[in-house]
Amino acid sequence: MLKVAVLVSGRGSNLQALIDVCAQADFPAEIVTVISNIPDVFALERAAQADIATTVVNHKEFADREAFETALQAAIVQSGAELICLAGFMRILTAGFVNRWRDRLVNIHPSLLPAFKGLHVHEQALEAGVKVSGCTVHFVVPDMDSGPIIVQESVPVLPSDDADALAARILESEHRCYPQALRLIAEGRVEVVGERTAIKEPAK
Repeated sequence: MLKVAVLVSGRGSNLQALIDVCAQADFPAEIVTVISNIPDVFALERAAQADIATTVVNHKEFADREAFETALQAAIVQSGAELICLAGFMRILTAGFVNRWRDRLVNIHPSLLPAFKGLHVHEQALEAGVKVSGCTVHFVVPDMDSGPIIVQESVPVLPSDDADALAARILESEHRCYPQALRLIAEGRVEVVGERTAIKEPAK
């Protein structure tokens, strides 16, 4: 069983997708801790309802990013986690932290990377006039919203869409993609080759 820490900052809908899939008897990963940088967010309640240990490492209580990340690292290590999943975690992690967890730190982004990085992703897609958008699960590298891509899923952009409508459609695909990516990693089927991933066939 791959031991997973999930880092959150908000309501935790992607966390819930991971909780649900990890509850399946044959799923090869378990969430050992959920850590939030903001107290009292709904994601913590979701974890508590699933009997998952939670920790708050409030970034506002630390003098600088380095001190915050030292405490964050300690909480992750104490949990025994082998992989970190970012699920709406709204803090930019330093290169030092990211490199310490190289190829063991995963994020989900609501666009088909490398298109539309950063914030206001759905507004960017609509302004660009794309006909397709989607989501990407990728390994985290120091450059924001970059890194080897594990899973992507596309969704249509409809003429009637505003940012909220597009976001809701993409969120549904996120809830499919993140569990799929976690399964691939936990089964040992994801190999990082340079800046890309190779997905191995399942064992016979």
